[in-house]
Amino acid sequence: MSDVTLIDIKEEILSENRELAQQLRSDLRRRGVFLVNLMSSPGSGKTSLILRSLEHLRKVYRTAVVEGDVDSAVDAERVAREGFLAVQIKTGGSCHLSAAMVERGLDALPLESLELVFLENIGNLICPAGSDTGAHLSVAVLSVPEGDDKPLKYPLIFRISDAFVVNKTDVRDHFDFDMDTFRARVRSLNPDAPVFEVSCKTGDGIGAWCDWLRERVDRGQ
Repeated sequence: MSDVTLIDIKEEILSENRELAQQLRSDLRRRGVFLVNLMSSPGSGKTSLILRSLEHLRKVYRTAVVEGDVDSAVDAERVAREGFLAVQIKTGGSCHLSAAMVERGLDALPLESLELVFLENIGNLICPAGSDTGAHLSVAVLSVPEGDDKPLKYPLIFRISDAFVVNKTDVRDHFDFDMDTFRARVRSLNPDAPVFEVSCKTGDGIGAWCDWLRERVDRGQ
């Protein structure tokens, strides 16, 4: 029998993050602020989707954005140029946003005057799926050029997401992306989550996505 004491640092960190995320979620709910966590590969169009959504919802909710990146403030600057309130989190190398990072970002916002906050997570399909941010909704954003096989390669993010947005449908004719196949693969992992087809370039499908989001925000879940 081994005399070695095993200390599982990873599990301790995950447990602490889950506890803080739940506290953050509860605090935001008490304040009447709804947090939406967007996850995707780099270049799928998270920032473009956020901007399109903000344009659609700006007369409905008081909004802001928390941007996460390993480095730079490019995305936050882009959001700010469009006239929306934005805060940038630089992780300095971390491949995902933790609840503690999100809490720091939210502390920089006037939460008392907000109702809806978009959180743009770090661009990859692995790390963000394993870390609770404290958001009320987690949405995975995919794009047509990435292919329809992502549910096979990255099943966790497809299991834990509340909805899926397939962006860049305006270029579908130029890529080998089968929407029916994609939907079937999603359904095998997550039968109930809706799939929205959008083009952030043309605006197609944004209304349906925002209508669903409004329903969730108004229900507070």
